Amino acid sequence: MTDTAYHTVFGSLDSYRKGQIEITSGSAHHYAFSNVFDVASRSAPYVKVVAGKNLEYVIEVMRTEGQSPWFACAHDEFTIQMDGEVQIEFIKLDVPPKSGRGTVNAGAQPAGRKMGHVVLRKGHQALLPAGCAYRFTAAEPGVALVQTILGELSVERWADICLH
Repeated sequence: MTDTAYHTVFGSLDSYRKGQIEITSGSAHHYAFSNVFDVASRSAPYVKVVAGKNLEYVIEVMRTEGQSPWFACAHDEFTIQMDGEVQIEFIKLDVPPKSGRGTVNAGAQPAGRKMGHVVLRKGHQALLPAGCAYRFTAAEPGVALVQTILGELSVERWADICLH
């Protein structure tokens, strides 16, 4: 038993300390998101940088700033806004993506029925449904994590992430 007090600090794009590996005694509260703000600070808006990987499944870091292209996916994806605010618009596609893997570009103006939008702020989560196009819009820089499957838009920069 120790008298050590732990204090969790939630970072932001403007204020973060790059994480490092810490040898722990196994307590779950020692583990938290690490380096996502550093990755986003060095990324162009809406580049899907892989920051975690488990078999074909990935967690991608995206800098949310301005307006993204339209994205789509043949399977459900999930996003959590780590910093800032973003609006996500949805279109139910007339022709959904085939059973591909990962996120694909859905074109300049996808054909389909508008489904509305959601606004995410720090800590908010949203489902990015299969067969729908979605587009992010952010007035100020922010950070989003996207859980998906490794695909053609996924960018793996392990040397930059691990050695910077």
